[in-house]
Amino acid sequence: MDKRASIQWFPGHMNKARNEIKEIMPQMDVIIEVIDARIPYSSENPMVAALCGEKPVIKILNKADLADPELTQTWMAHLEQQNQVKAIACDTNKAADVQRILQLCKNLVPNKVGTGRQIKAMIMGIPNVGKSTLINTLAGRAVAKTGDEPAVTKSQQLIKLDDDIMLYDTPGMLWPKVENENSGYRLAATGGIRDTAFDFADVASYTAEYLLHAYPELLKSRYKIETLPKTDWEFFEVAGRNRGCVRSGNQVDTYRMSEILINELRSGTLGRITLETPEMMDAEEIIVAEQRIAAEEKKKAREEEKRLRRLKTRKNRK
Repeated sequence: MDKRASIQWFPGHMNKARNEIKEIMPQMDVIIEVIDARIPYSSENPMVAALCGEKPVIKILNKADLADPELTQTWMAHLEQQNQVKAIACDTNKAADVQRILQLCKNLVPNKVGTGRQIKAMIMGIPNVGKSTLINTLAGRAVAKTGDEPAVTKSQQLIKLDDDIMLYDTPGMLWPKVENENSGYRLAATGGIRDTAFDFADVASYTAEYLLHAYPELLKSRYKIETLPKTDWEFFEVAGRNRGCVRSGNQVDTYRMSEILINELRSGTLGRITLETPEMMDAEEIIVAEQRIAAEEKKKAREEEKRLRRLKTRKNRK
């Protein structure tokens, strides 16, 4: 795969939200983190684990109707291996699914149920993961603003779900730096990062490479291809021609085909797809850890170089 520019996006209001969350976290009884079932690892916010400590966490694998059902079960089992974590797969179009969240909150904090002391639950999630729609279904009314664009919610709000549970809503929040470039591309492919924050063709290229390997039959069926090509650029040529993305001079508009692929992935038209596995996560975390060490060593080398230059300057002045 060609070297592509890394994807970063951390608006100012997210930094403000992070500080506010850190301040009120000690008051919370349970944390609800909404993640994207198509990218359970990449849509997890590493700051949640850092901030919540030993508090129970409910991981909601949202948009499960768009994800590979077998991999969703695999991911749920993997997540529940973590201490104090429970996982639920949820399709936001089904009210019955989200009602299980209310009951689970009560199961995790039984000492407050029916006592008049409300369970304080904080709900968190990256932008465009479907958190606001989920909240509205939980509350049974429109209390959270929804939209297809990431980062619609800009400030916290309190929502009474029933006599026992008070929900603290927070803005969709990314962490300051997406260290794993693979996660950056997956977030972009599923709509967790604004389309203006990355090169669309690069993300489509990354996505096509993965789909050619992991879901070849879906690509064959959707784009009427008998024998799939081996590379992403060949795929865009063949699929684009089959879709009529042809410009003057009989040239295939591969950029237009890139848009089609990503849009059909996001809508589920392409099929039920999960873009990562626990095994991929383990391998990528090793790489990220190695990159952190290398970056730290480079930083130390720069600091030592500066120290020696300053020392040399002082000697010359004498």
